[in-house]
Amino acid sequence: MEGFRRKTCIQIRSMLAFICCCYFTLSLADSVTREEAKQLRDEVGEMFYHAFNGYMDNAFPLDELKPLSCAGEDTLGGYALTLIDSLDTLALLGDRERFAASVEWIGKNLRFDMINKTVSVFETTIRVLGGLLSAHLIASDYATGMRVPSYDNQLLNLAEDLARRLLPAFDTPTGIPYGSVNLLHGVDKQESKITSTAGGGTLTLEFGVLSRLTNDPIFEQVTKNAVLALWARRSKLNLVGAHINVFTGEWTQKDAGIGTSIDSFYEYLLKAYILFGDEEYLYIFQEAYSAAMHYLYHDPWYVEVNMDSAAIVWPLFNSLQAFWPGLQVLAGDINPAIRTHAAFLSVWRRYGFTPEGFNLASLSVQHGQKSYPLRPELIESTYWLYKATRDPRYLDAGRDMVASLQYGTRCACGYCHISDVENHKQEDHMESFFLAETVKYLWLLFDLAVGPDNLVENGPYKYVFSTEGHLLPATPQISLVREHCLYYGAYCRSGDSRQTYFVSEVDKDKQESNDSRFYGSRTKATYSSEYTTSEPSAFSGLIKGFCPGLNHGQKYGFSYVHSNDERNDYETIQQKESTTVQSHSVIVLPAQSSHHSEPDSGNDHNDSQTTESDVTS
Repeated sequence: MEGFRRKTCIQIRSMLAFICCCYFTLSLADSVTREEAKQLRDEVGEMFYHAFNGYMDNAFPLDELKPLSCAGEDTLGGYALTLIDSLDTLALLGDRERFAASVEWIGKNLRFDMINKTVSVFETTIRVLGGLLSAHLIASDYATGMRVPSYDNQLLNLAEDLARRLLPAFDTPTGIPYGSVNLLHGVDKQESKITSTAGGGTLTLEFGVLSRLTNDPIFEQVTKNAVLALWARRSKLNLVGAHINVFTGEWTQKDAGIGTSIDSFYEYLLKAYILFGDEEYLYIFQEAYSAAMHYLYHDPWYVEVNMDSAAIVWPLFNSLQAFWPGLQVLAGDINPAIRTHAAFLSVWRRYGFTPEGFNLASLSVQHGQKSYPLRPELIESTYWLYKATRDPRYLDAGRDMVASLQYGTRCACGYCHISDVENHKQEDHMESFFLAETVKYLWLLFDLAVGPDNLVENGPYKYVFSTEGHLLPATPQISLVREHCLYYGAYCRSGDSRQTYFVSEVDKDKQESNDSRFYGSRTKATYSSEYTTSEPSAFSGLIKGFCPGLNHGQKYGFSYVHSNDERNDYETIQQKESTTVQSHSVIVLPAQSSHHSEPDSGNDHNDSQTTESDVTS
């Protein structure tokens, strides 16, 4: 194993040399001008309509387009999936006519009580439920400029009906949902009890928004319970595995990573905090992110390790990891995001696309993972890094991506999967997320360079993007539905008729500043049953305050489910680590600089934290 690790390190250094060569060559190229950015934005708009019209003319109302044969196919549930997934992209492009017509058709024709199919809980939530909710919030609000006159909450009613049909999936001993559910009959008797961490932990945004729009807490409660159940079963290293048994809570695949089967679990922890203001999600994210950076990060790559021992299992870049630099931008951790994006981009430029898997030991495409199914993740991170830094290298990257898509994947009626990135052979399939995400992030990238005039950048609200790229606005109804105890010294107990708070004895006369570390105070706390009358201080950051008398584990009652053979040594480890802040911990504060690495010389403008407006828009 030691020899394998040495070989892996040598190969990764070789890959770094390859990246540097690619970057130096690219730096000699002409950067994208403002006029060229406008032309590229318009070209991306044409790409959307080539694919959207190809779907509407040849596949609608089936789920997805077969772009080579100009036909359609039902791939998820048989409910015009691509149209639903495309709704907020139509709104973003300002296409009032097609947006209104699509909203009206769905409101009149879509019925979930007529669909006797077993569907993926995860895919149905992020694509269909998220698409319906995003379109509802746009179509029902005059402030968006896309209000549909005839609209009367039809999409919201459909979203609620769909979510109720997904609820039986959560009826498990652990609270972690089954992977699939029948829309008419609930969970099939033969349904697998194994689900992925991403599948069980990436439902909070859509279900949480629905709870706030319908005033029914059940949707938010079941999805948060699933997240807490997954986190309670983390390893002693604060890592989660890839697959888990929803009945026993035992991990059936203990590979920990940031890519396949886990990726969006991390994403929704941070985004649920940003959208809902729930500090429990922030705490879990900080702990999970710290562990990922400590055990998975081999600068600039990420590997998969055993969740218990941290031994390397796969020295592999898989394409789903490419969302990570964008998430790091949201967290304000810019430096490692820049380096990792450059590494991932070097793979794209080597093949014209990112293969599903690239082996860092052999520096070759992983056998059986040679395809590129039009994934958006690297494009998404490119957009976020340009938004944070305004570095023209990201426009250059976007231009290369447009060229690859246009010359490699464009076909008769839309855009095709690439079955092998080494020979660019096309496959007769186009996922709905191509219209929901891939072209959306490309369009936003170039529109940002031109001088943005769109719903996201200049609209009435700040938006959080779901993992499917759907726009979820931070409106008062969604983000401020209930008062959070974010005042200093305040502590809420759910269900109490009166709010209570803890005040540390040493802090009674002194309030801590907002840049305090979120790793808990060891001071003795006293309890009072009266609500504090002190006003919250004004802060520019996202975090409004915390309870200095409690650490987060005490505050939120998080538990860790130990296996018998690790219970004793885990307590010893926790005592040692309780006073240590890991080097890769991140605090979501705009005023803080990154603690993960020294700033790159000559790139100080890339090191600043994102502002509050950048985080959510």
